[in-house]
Amino acid sequence: MAMLRRFLSCAVSSKKENLVLKGILAPPASRAASLSRSLTGSRLPASPSKASRTALGVRSLSWPHSKWGNSVDLSMTFNSIIKVYTVAASPNWFMPWQTKQQRESTGSGFIIEGRRIITNAHCVADQAHVMIRKHGDPTKYTARVVAVGHECDLALLTTDSEEFWEGTRPLTFGGIPELQDPVAVVGYPTGGDNISVSVGVVSRVEPQQYVHGATSLLAIQIDAAINPGNSGGPALINHEVVGVAFQSLEGAENIGFIIPVPIINHFLRDVEKNSGVYVGFPALGISCQAMENTQLRSFYGMKTNETGVLICKIRPLTDSAQKLKEHDVILEIDGQVVGNDGTVVFRNRERISFDYVLSRKFAGDKIEMGILRNGERMKIMVEAQPLKHLVPIQQYDLLPRYFIYAGLVFTPLSQPYLHEYGDDWYNTSPRRLCDRALMGEQQIEDQEAVILSQVLQDSTNAGHEALC
Repeated sequence: MAMLRRFLSCAVSSKKENLVLKGILAPPASRAASLSRSLTGSRLPASPSKASRTALGVRSLSWPHSKWGNSVDLSMTFNSIIKVYTVAASPNWFMPWQTKQQRESTGSGFIIEGRRIITNAHCVADQAHVMIRKHGDPTKYTARVVAVGHECDLALLTTDSEEFWEGTRPLTFGGIPELQDPVAVVGYPTGGDNISVSVGVVSRVEPQQYVHGATSLLAIQIDAAINPGNSGGPALINHEVVGVAFQSLEGAENIGFIIPVPIINHFLRDVEKNSGVYVGFPALGISCQAMENTQLRSFYGMKTNETGVLICKIRPLTDSAQKLKEHDVILEIDGQVVGNDGTVVFRNRERISFDYVLSRKFAGDKIEMGILRNGERMKIMVEAQPLKHLVPIQQYDLLPRYFIYAGLVFTPLSQPYLHEYGDDWYNTSPRRLCDRALMGEQQIEDQEAVILSQVLQDSTNAGHEALC
């Protein structure tokens, strides 16, 4: 079965695309009239009078819906929705002293309080230059990145231009929408230069894999079209932001995802708490097994009405390694009962992975856990911290570190290095490196895996070409 992959919704321009566009010629006026007759059965109308032009002008966009009242004028938010232009250059991880060719891309964003603009992290990753433009304004303004959280795929921009902020007002945040609530995704997707609106409903609310950050966080699935260029644009209900568009499901129709408000607020508070630096979402550093098997629950002494999950593995350099033990059964987390499938109550009979409880915490927060250990029930406080990986998962906005001695190139192993082997790097990269990247864990603080990346041939290292 073909594997479906999610793609990030940031429009990337290329020379090939430009060549295709240049090959499309606008038909002359006479031919346009003929074309119109063949399509509509009538001639193109003559130039309208002044009164007609007024009637044919762009009307304010409204979307009638019972939940929104009789009519909601979305055009009131357009001045707060921004088009983001980025020039980026990624490092060459095989030759870390070089960068790849610069590429241009466009995305979307929106203004929030404090003269800040929210967009997606993947829209400004490895950025060399960022510019922004307001709706209806021909001027582009230079912007700078204030903070970025690649894990949750969010970034904050601002500009020092006073002219840019004239006539703008910040958008406000709502809550988590209910299933079947109507949403409008506003942004600047590919296919045109002006602002675009697509509408749909909320289909699902649950943790999803964030492609850019390679992590699992709460996300909202909607059936509104999210195309390249929509990234960073707001999803609106009643003029309130309920999410940020960020990715779609490749190979499927109208399955898009938005980052919900709790994740956005966590990102903003994290940046504020840490003086403008994003720290990240904490974790317990444990692996668990479901307890849906009756005999398994009986073996560990669980009562008939008790539910929970079994701890199978604990990362060494975590507070969990000091407080928890393998074969402990987690019965509760932060006062919420954990189901045998590892879920907790979310809302309206919905259930969600207990990781959602952790995603509301910040680095250093204490989490109360009710556990069953050797037949004894107890409460334990565990400190949650962002996980440190032996092989870093992401290295955006960073230049590779390397050391060359006698033509031997040494560099720390990272997943971006393995990505140089192609989209199918899991199968095409050296197996020993792939296993270390996916399964390796730090055993001591600041431990990393350093590899011999390549040998630059010289008389000094003659005969050592096959070392790597």
